[in-house]
Formats: sequence, structure tokens, C-alpha cells
Amino acid sequence: MELFVQTVVSGMLVGGLYAAIGVGLSLVFGIMGLTNIAHGSLMILASFFVMFFSRQVTGGVVTALLLTLAIMALIGALTQGLLINRVLDKGPESALLVTFGLAIIAQNVLQLVFGADYKSISSPFASVNVIDTRWVIVSGEYMVNFLVSVAMLLALHLMIRKTRLGRSIRAAASNVVAAELMGVDTKRAYIYAMCLAMLTGSMGGLLVGQTFGFYSYSGMSYLIIAFGVVVIGGMGSILGTLIGGFILGLAQLLGAYFFGPGVQVLVGYLALLVILALRPRGLLSNMTRK
Repeated sequence: MELFVQTVVSGMLVGGLYAAIGVGLSLVFGIMGLTNIAHGSLMILASFFVMFFSRQVTGGVVTALLLTLAIMALIGALTQGLLINRVLDKGPESALLVTFGLAIIAQNVLQLVFGADYKSISSPFASVNVIDTRWVIVSGEYMVNFLVSVAMLLALHLMIRKTRLGRSIRAAASNVVAAELMGVDTKRAYIYAMCLAMLTGSMGGLLVGQTFGFYSYSGMSYLIIAFGVVVIGGMGSILGTLIGGFILGLAQLLGAYFFGPGVQVLVGYLALLVILALRPRGLLSNMTRK
């Protein structure tokens, strides 16, 4: 029984991290209708930036993260403004190919610069247990991941709902023509949306780098996780992404508990198929578009 309780708690904690991995993908789709194939690779790019800056420039993860956030936001603005905005009017296929090309470029540049070896980001919370009882043991690292992920998603949800910037983004997502007639610069709103996706992806990259480590080619693995999370929760829903993360994390760890660790990924995506059979658009779909 103790092991079962530990499995459920661990599944929730991992699910919070999964939500942080997927929210940028969900945000871009909900606002632009674009499936960003480069999402995982750009998140891993942020992981490498944090690792490099913390080791070679600042000696501290916080300062390294701030530098990474600034660089990734700039990359997001340039990518959206110079590449994606130019092809969005030609249909989603062209923009999809642009993001696919970005993913290939990012992965190969990382492998060329940093090699194919395993990398990680040091965490001051890794060896500390914040909860240590007969029933549950929770490391400080997993607790921090969970709290940061949940806080980030809730803050993003409130920003989209309550701020002037959020209203302009939602207007552009809902109806481009009507938004432009009301004075909203939809292309600029898309740039802001991509910058937000880059910022959340950078946070996800830091948490992933501290918890699991990464390789130059890890982007595709995390893109698959992100797809699972946002498809379960509903493409375009921020709160749905959080719920989707919890469901996928719980399904995987409970699958490992009942059937063995070799099939935990399979069980997670079987759960995804069941949910899609019952709710083809996910549990909460396109909340940013309402």
C-alpha cells in the first residue's frame, strides 16, 4: 500500500513537470493554430543555454536562467516575425515545415557545438527530501518542479484572461479579421505569443535538465511528451495542459506499478487513446480561443 501511495504522489509530481513541458506547444496551437514541431528542440536549446551560462559565465543557475529567458524570447520574436508570420497566410502546412526545419537545425547545431554526450544542470534540491514519511518520500527537486510548473501555468492562464496583452492575443486567436478591424495588430500578437511559449519552454528546459538530464537529440522525446499532454488536455487549453500532465504522469507511473517499468510509456499513451475515443478534442479544448 505504501508503494501505491508513493506511485500516485510521484505521478502527480511528474505530471506537473509534463505540463510545463507541453504548455508552450498548447499556447502556440491555441492562438495560431500552429503545431510547433520545433518545440522540443527549442526547449532543449534552453537547457543547453542554462547549463553553459551556469558553468562558464555566472556560476549560478538563477542568473543563467535570466540570460536564457532573454535570449530565448529574442529567438522567439525573430523566428515568428521573420519566418512564421511570413508564411502563416499561405496555410498551416508552410508554417509547419518552417518549424520542422528549425527543429532539425537546432538539433544539429547543438550536436556540433556540445557533442552527443549526456548533459545535466545541477540542482541544489536534489539531495534534500521535503517529505519523508512511511507513506511518501518527496525530494526537494520534484517538489520544486511541481510548484514552479503549477505556478507558471496559473500565472500564464491569468495573464491570458486578465491583461490587455492577453485580451489582444485572445482576440487574434478568435477571429483575425474582427481583431484587426478593432485595431489589434495580429502579427504582433503572434510574436508575443511565441515569446511566451519560449519563456515557458525555457523554464521547462531548466526543470528537465535538473531532473532527467538531456542530450542534443532529446528534443523529439520531449515533443512526444508535450503532444501527449496537450492532446489529452485539449489543444489550446492552458488549464487542460495541466490536467493532461497529471493524467499522463499518473498513467505512466501506475502502468509501471502494475505491469512493470518496461511498459509505462505504452500505458500512458494507451490512456491517451482511451481519452481521445471518449473526448476527440481533449478534455478542455481551445480555451484560449474563447
